[in-house]
Amino acid sequence: MSNRAVLEVIALDAEDAIAAQAGGADRLELVTDMAADGLTPSVATFTAIRAAVDIDLRVMVRLADGFAAGEADRLVRTAGELRAAGADQFVLGFLDAAGGVDLTAVERVVAELDGCPWTFHRAIDHAADRDALRKQLADLPGLDTYLTAGASTGVTEGLPTLLTEAARAGDPGYEQQILVGGGLALEHVPHLLAAGVDAFHIGGAARPGGWEHPVSAQAVAEWRRLLEGFQGRGEPHAEPQ
Repeated sequence: MSNRAVLEVIALDAEDAIAAQAGGADRLELVTDMAADGLTPSVATFTAIRAAVDIDLRVMVRLADGFAAGEADRLVRTAGELRAAGADQFVLGFLDAAGGVDLTAVERVVAELDGCPWTFHRAIDHAADRDALRKQLADLPGLDTYLTAGASTGVTEGLPTLLTEAARAGDPGYEQQILVGGGLALEHVPHLLAAGVDAFHIGGAARPGGWEHPVSAQAVAEWRRLLEGFQGRGEPHAEPQ
């Protein structure tokens, strides 16, 4: 897998999951309610998707819109129910009112995950201090990925930050894989690959008809082909479009 960029696709149900896998997705992020930017799906939805595909699934642990943890007891209970149903990879991220990481809530959920790998999601793009957040989370068990656009407004504005953080790979707080998503466009990909970024996350881009329509296997396959084409060319930095 080291020589192939990771392509993660948002899936809402088994139909999405089957199409995404058919198109060449390596991993799925499972959510519900995209009007609230993605909340925890039901255990029944997770179970149906797990039965439908054999690629990795990362399940969202988030109960309300925004980045506040809300009821930590409910979060922990939800994570436990998903673990009991067989979920073994997760997505989460909570901020306090000042824009710092809500370390207490994150640590409580992570303890329930019992060492499972997890992604800290785009809450990092709304944090008051990205570097401080990374360093506070650096030693938590299972954290292997940051899903980020580099900016709250999306990859176009966040690209300089993403390139800077990619250059710091391996530094304290920067050991995790950067998974780029949030307004990601194909024109961004060559710049990111050239900087060493090797994981990409798409939601709307996998649904040409919009969120009311299912994932298109053809759209995912186009991303897969183009990612491999960009990697195959090994092209240097091009001028931004």
